[in-house]
Amino acid sequence: MNVGDETRASFLLRRATAEDAACVRDLTREAYARWVPVIGREPLPMTADYEAAVRDHHIDLMYVDGALAGLIEMAYGEDHLLIENVAVSAAFQKRGLGRALLAHAEDVAGRGGFAMIRLYTNKRFAENIALYQRLGYAVDREAESVVGIRVYMSKAVGAA
Repeated sequence: MNVGDETRASFLLRRATAEDAACVRDLTREAYARWVPVIGREPLPMTADYEAAVRDHHIDLMYVDGALAGLIEMAYGEDHLLIENVAVSAAFQKRGLGRALLAHAEDVAGRGGFAMIRLYTNKRFAENIALYQRLGYAVDREAESVVGIRVYMSKAVGAA
C-alpha cells in the first residue's frame, strides 16, 4: 500500500450504522462535487439513498486523527464484491486514502470468499480509471447509459 506513514499510523476503519447515513451522504456529496463540472450533472453517488445503502450494503468509514476522511461502500454479489462508492473528503485527498480503501475492499473480498472485485465508473473520470488500472483493475467493457458511458472494471483477488 502506498499510504504515507502519518496516514498509515493514524487511520481507523469502522462499519457504518444507520446513524451514520447523513455523514455518508454529506461526505459523498463533498467528495464527488468536483466531478459536477466535468459531466454537467451530479454523479449518481451524490443522489443515492444512504439510509437504504447503510442498511443494505457494507459501508466502512475511514477516520484520520478522529475526522471522517473517507468511506467505501460495497455490495455482495453472487460471485464477486461490488464496489459501489469510494469517497475521500477533499481535505484528505492525495494522501493515498483511496488506495487504502481499495486495499481494504480486497481484504473484505478475500474474507468473504470472493475471488473477484468489480466496480464501474463514468468514462469522464479518467483520473479514477487510471488509478484503478495502476492498482490492477482491468476494463471489462464500456456501455452507454442515460447518465453517460460507464466503464466496468474488475480485479481478481485471493479468496480466503
